[in-house]
Amino acid sequence: MTAVSADRTATAAVWSALRAVRDPELDEPLPDLGFVALCEVDSAGRARVELRLPTYFCAPNFAFLMVADAYDAVAGVDEVTAVEVVLLDHFAADAINRGVAAREGFVASFEGEAAGELDGLRTDFVRKAVLAGTDRVCRALLAKGVDAARLPGLTLGDVPAGPDLDRVRRRRAELCLPAGDEDALLLDPVTALPITPSEAKRHLAFARLTRTSMEANSGVCRGMLRVRYPQVQEEENTG
Repeated sequence: MTAVSADRTATAAVWSALRAVRDPELDEPLPDLGFVALCEVDSAGRARVELRLPTYFCAPNFAFLMVADAYDAVAGVDEVTAVEVVLLDHFAADAINRGVAAREGFVASFEGEAAGELDGLRTDFVRKAVLAGTDRVCRALLAKGVDAARLPGLTLGDVPAGPDLDRVRRRRAELCLPAGDEDALLLDPVTALPITPSEAKRHLAFARLTRTSMEANSGVCRGMLRVRYPQVQEEENTG
């Protein structure tokens, strides 16, 4: 393999790793959102990734999670020998970039300002992702004629295979929630208990509200990113 083809292979592997990194609030891959401004790997295996966000004042805890997750994902690529992940054009970029590069936590990166680490925040976002994914799965079932009254009695194994079901399984597994074929489709992501028929209507309404809120926020973020970085539209058009 030539040096050029090796670089391309490594870069493709890094892009693939970044697609597994999601905006914690929107539950969408960073590349799909346009948040990856640069991704390159040199002939020595040194990777550099630049991230951009919709506004200068995006919440620093959200930004820290994305930069740290991107660093971990890129560091896990076999072809990569060194990692540099840089957040651009953000009021807390210096603190975030320095902290992530030093493998420090959120508290150490924002000494005297942060009240605690971000595990609880991450868990809250994963729970929302479970709810949103559940709504997508249930909407597909209802569109195929499944009676809504049957939903509380269905298991994950009753749902046709597809990306939405896969996402629900992954997110439930991240929370250590039951995610096997025999486990209930409708599950409380906090208590891990199956949703009863009497609770189903409220649960599904909350799941629908969660999904629509996430999708609305995604649309706003995409629009703001295009305004802030006009080149994003051209990148989307050229694919």
